[in-house]
Amino acid sequence: MREAKEGDLILLLDKRGKRFLIRLTSGKRFESHYGIIPHNDLIGQPLGREVQTHLGRKFLVLEPSTLDLIQATPRITQIIYPKDAGYILLRLNLMPGKRVVEAGTGSGALTLVFARAVMPTGRVYSYEIRPEMLRLARHTLERAGVLDYVELKERDIAEGFDEKDADALFLDLRTPWEYLSQAREALKPGGFFGALVPTTNQVVNLLEGLSEHGFVDVEVEELLLRPYKVVAERLRPDDRMVAHTGYLIFARKGEGADLKAWFSFRRGRAWKYKADDEDEG
Repeated sequence: MREAKEGDLILLLDKRGKRFLIRLTSGKRFESHYGIIPHNDLIGQPLGREVQTHLGRKFLVLEPSTLDLIQATPRITQIIYPKDAGYILLRLNLMPGKRVVEAGTGSGALTLVFARAVMPTGRVYSYEIRPEMLRLARHTLERAGVLDYVELKERDIAEGFDEKDADALFLDLRTPWEYLSQAREALKPGGFFGALVPTTNQVVNLLEGLSEHGFVDVEVEELLLRPYKVVAERLRPDDRMVAHTGYLIFARKGEGADLKAWFSFRRGRAWKYKADDEDEG
């Protein structure tokens, strides 16, 4: 049975969906207008159970998910939404042991997601030109317990990346097309490239740049997320949804001649795969 230990980051969830992240420390206590819960009442006790404040407010004690950690990230700038972050992991082929380069760091929310995907043997290299954002990102990563898997670098990436033969690279910048030469230098042959931009004119500029810099297998996508009201008797869509948050662009670093022939060859096709043991036909 999983028990909460001193030093753990835990989630307190009430019936109205209010969430609180706290770091368990002996002798401290959680305080809010809902009441008080001593940390000692949680340390050594199983997760998933119900507790009450001294005012009778009930909470569930849970392990926080990566989603909870992202949502709790302080937002000086707009963070990448969880619906996009999860898909980015798949498209960049990130898993334990991979090396991924990121620019810019921002509040560190996507950096956190990358670190959790590649740990314990992988590495995230995150570039940011604004020192105040790096300080915020460091706090975000320390709180989540993943700072050991990240190298934060205060650098204008126009000067290039330190890394070579990286497995993947992601740009969350206003003008990502200006840094495609640097991205190529950092990626391994066939390496995974990704970017997020909010407007269509930025997408056009990036597509033109990717074509000129030898990137192949290029796709542009957008994700929409519609939650539902969780009431069995009247199940229906929620009144609000997370619609447009940005355009996702993915590509691979190509090698050799005539790469433009492979730039958008899959456009409009359905996903089709053939296993080695399947017959043709």
